[in-house]
Amino acid sequence: MDIFRPKLVTTLKDYNKEQFIADLTAGIIVGIVALPLAIAFGIASGVTPEKGIITAIIAGFIISAFGGSRVQIGGPTGAFIIIVYNIIQEYGSVGLTIATIMAGCILIIMGIARFGSLIKFIPYPVVVGFTSGIALLIFSTQIKDFFGLSINEMPSEFHEKWIVYFKSIDTINFYVLGISIISLLIMIFWPKVTHKIPGSLIAIIVSTLLVSIFNLPVETIGSRFGEISSNLPSPTFHKINLETIQNLIAPATTIALLAAIESLLSAVVADGMIGGKHRSNMELIAQGLANIASPIFGGIPATGAIARTATNIKNGGRTPVAGIIHAVTLLLIMLFFGKYARLIPMATLAAILIIVSYNMSEWHSFKSLLKSPKSDVVVLLTTFFLTVIFDLTIAIEIGMVLAVLLFMKRMAEVTNVNIITRELEDSDEIPDPNSIDKKQIPEDVEVFEINGPFFFGAAKKFKEQISIVEKPPKVRIIRMRNVPAVDATGLQTLREFYYDAQKTGTHLILSGVHTQPLYAMTQAGLFDLYGEENIYGNIDDALDRAREILGLPKLGRPKDFIPTVKREMNSK
Repeated sequence: MDIFRPKLVTTLKDYNKEQFIADLTAGIIVGIVALPLAIAFGIASGVTPEKGIITAIIAGFIISAFGGSRVQIGGPTGAFIIIVYNIIQEYGSVGLTIATIMAGCILIIMGIARFGSLIKFIPYPVVVGFTSGIALLIFSTQIKDFFGLSINEMPSEFHEKWIVYFKSIDTINFYVLGISIISLLIMIFWPKVTHKIPGSLIAIIVSTLLVSIFNLPVETIGSRFGEISSNLPSPTFHKINLETIQNLIAPATTIALLAAIESLLSAVVADGMIGGKHRSNMELIAQGLANIASPIFGGIPATGAIARTATNIKNGGRTPVAGIIHAVTLLLIMLFFGKYARLIPMATLAAILIIVSYNMSEWHSFKSLLKSPKSDVVVLLTTFFLTVIFDLTIAIEIGMVLAVLLFMKRMAEVTNVNIITRELEDSDEIPDPNSIDKKQIPEDVEVFEINGPFFFGAAKKFKEQISIVEKPPKVRIIRMRNVPAVDATGLQTLREFYYDAQKTGTHLILSGVHTQPLYAMTQAGLFDLYGEENIYGNIDDALDRAREILGLPKLGRPKDFIPTVKREMNSK
């Protein structure tokens, strides 16, 4: 039952004063970083600014106290802005509250049913597709406040928004635009000064002082929302009946899926940064508890936040205590300084969200995925355009179904019958002359063999198996003779694996690469990344290359370079 034990319980066994000081410092810094983001996310989601802060306090505390990650920081995130806004427009604030509570229940059920591992199998093109789509939608919602446009009624559809923007271009408020540009420049260049204090906070302080001192005609939080409450509200409960559940089950499921995907992605990224391993099912349960408690106190949906989690790690946070301190810091700021939030210009919050949307866009990943196999490009673009033009719920559903169908199609096209037959055989008595146990493996050389198609599920399993090895070898051979096909997630895993090996000083060699994986790797730039001299057609040549790297004599077999296959492919 360790998988259902919060990381806080585990880490407190060996807790000490030094770690508390590190967690205290990290928690305070992350609390300061989270403040402007919580306000901006709250307003962009269609609720009052204090509800964003309440979410960061309540959900942030619960996710850290009960979660399955050492360093996860929870709170409102950009991924929820569009779905929350749409729910409020269609069902009102009460509908959002009930949908979020329902989502919390779904997350708890997913965790108890041990769906945590399955969530991490979601195809990479689907994740990038809807994340990039959400980023573009967030950007499109901030144009009005960034330029100070005079627009009485804003349409909800993406293309209609831009039509209204172009029609209102002559109503630009240049005072607002000036504040927006100043805020944007501060956030872009402030990291060159220090990473300890977030650029968003400096932008808020500078822009607020400029607007207040010179009495500029710029809309602020106070002028739009009135006074900001500095107290935590009392819990509120709403009646839930069968009809309400039927109406809200679709948006609730979307919230739950987004929360699960975002939190587990964040936890995986955190694992890579600290060399740890999170408990995915316990993390889902904690996310569920947070999304039940947050709306009861007036908050909005919450999940793990990658940027704030990374900030926590970089500042020394290594246990959930840092996340708890981050929530307490936000509570103290709200109680003692919350009333001053009304002075913050809306233009500055728009600039903050434009930076957030840029960071969310993952345009580097989007660009690299366009060089992937056509089926992955179809999944990526379909998910992206469905997110932007139609609805995030539809985008995730169709994106997942399309990924599964394309997986089946690709298997029918490229599967090697001999490979599949061998994989289905339940006996290990069938002789294999090329088995690795019949080869002479030099010391400091490690061979990992991947069996079956290297798609999103196999890619995740491969990374887990590699992480088990405590001491990295000098040379690692990835044997792919039984890999008939590879998709975008497999390519991304190979890319990440290469960079991880660079950090540990391990030399990577690929062996037995088939035509489809080779073609996909060449398109994605992995052939050049690994190097022509490190990709071979069989294990014997790969072992000879390993001996050459270690300064050992070769066995003298003739070369069978993969580049020969590459030239044949190009000639075709």
